[in-house]
Amino acid sequence: MSAPSGGGKEPETTMPAPVPRQREIPAVESGAAAAAAAATAPAATATAATATATAPQASLTLLVIEDDPAGGLTVPEILDADGHRIRLRSARNLTEAARLLTPDVHCVLLDLDLVLPGEADALAALRQVLRIAPRHAVLVLTAEADAERAAEAVRVGAQDYLFRDELDGRLLSRAIRYAVERKRADIAQYKLAESKLRAQENARLERGLLPTPLLEGSDLRFAARYRPGRSRALLGGDFYDTVRTPDGTVHAMIGDVCGHGPDEAALGVELRIAWRALTLAGLCGDDLLATLQEVLEVERPCEEIFATLCTVDISPDGRRAGLCLAGHPAPLISRPGRPAQLLPYENSGPALGLLPRARWPRRQVDLGGTWSLMLYTDGLIEGRIGEGRERLGQDGMVEMINRHLDRGLSGEGLLEASVTEARRLNGGELTDDVAVVLLSRAAG
Repeated sequence: MSAPSGGGKEPETTMPAPVPRQREIPAVESGAAAAAAAATAPAATATAATATATAPQASLTLLVIEDDPAGGLTVPEILDADGHRIRLRSARNLTEAARLLTPDVHCVLLDLDLVLPGEADALAALRQVLRIAPRHAVLVLTAEADAERAAEAVRVGAQDYLFRDELDGRLLSRAIRYAVERKRADIAQYKLAESKLRAQENARLERGLLPTPLLEGSDLRFAARYRPGRSRALLGGDFYDTVRTPDGTVHAMIGDVCGHGPDEAALGVELRIAWRALTLAGLCGDDLLATLQEVLEVERPCEEIFATLCTVDISPDGRRAGLCLAGHPAPLISRPGRPAQLLPYENSGPALGLLPRARWPRRQVDLGGTWSLMLYTDGLIEGRIGEGRERLGQDGMVEMINRHLDRGLSGEGLLEASVTEARRLNGGELTDDVAVVLLSRAAG
């Protein structure tokens, strides 16, 4: 429900008023004449509007729409739950009602006998009111003999209906309060459902943007874990991908756009898709990274944004790999009978987007027959250890991985245990995005 506001509204009466067929105040004191009076005293109106905007309004405002002021039921006084008089406005047609329907109106009372010219629909006036007042509570007033139409009005969208012959001030006051609260609940429920739908759509979109490895024909096993740093998000600034080209080479990549908001997530997706397209087109090593830097420079929202990257291309026989590092942590390799260790990371190049015309050396690495290669982002190693300032770091990560390998963990189990322990050591959820990719080969 919108908060009461004094800006841009006509003066109102707090005198006892009829609902809806008898007026105890002249028509000139209702909507149209109030606007004319305000026009003749702009300074006073502005002062009153300012005072109303700064002072809280405790009472409710009811807009009555009916076109028969000659007779009917008189309501001498309407009080809300706190004993404040409910303020009334009167409109004799929908044009006047639209003008009086300011944000401080809480409820509309529509006489169902209001007929729109040329309309055969008995509820045409109600449908119009619901269109012009989508956020206001609406009550309808009719005769007891017209109960079926009153019930239909509720099905169309009114909060409740009232019978003229049974109406008094207490009943109307209670009906107004009920209608206002029901409308507030309906709006809250609608917003909740809308929020859930939007979240589901975002989740489907983000899941669709996560990569599907293209490893058909390869004997390598693939596993990955991904945790965005953003609350309730599925995608962050980290990105990864793996593809096998027609010559049998398996290319793997992992990267990290600085920051972990939605803009960084979008840029990470762009870089991943660009990497896949360029790799399938035959680019590798320095040429590939130089082209990705051009993509980053064009697509990033500001010049301060950069991205780190690690690329690995594994030979068709699975025994050798080419490694390029662009400001990114070196991968970790484990082999049977030997502790896991980091691959050499000397002579690595700068992060993408930092230096124009930079170069990224490609280093040849011997893998052996049976091995596991783990690529990761710094979100895994920058978590703290306990309550101090010390972080896990690469050395701590290597020790952690070796402990899990000694327990016989591998593949998905190894990655899950590693991310879980990093969170435990950090004393809670890791604040940065985390991506981990594991490629494994068993000689045979």
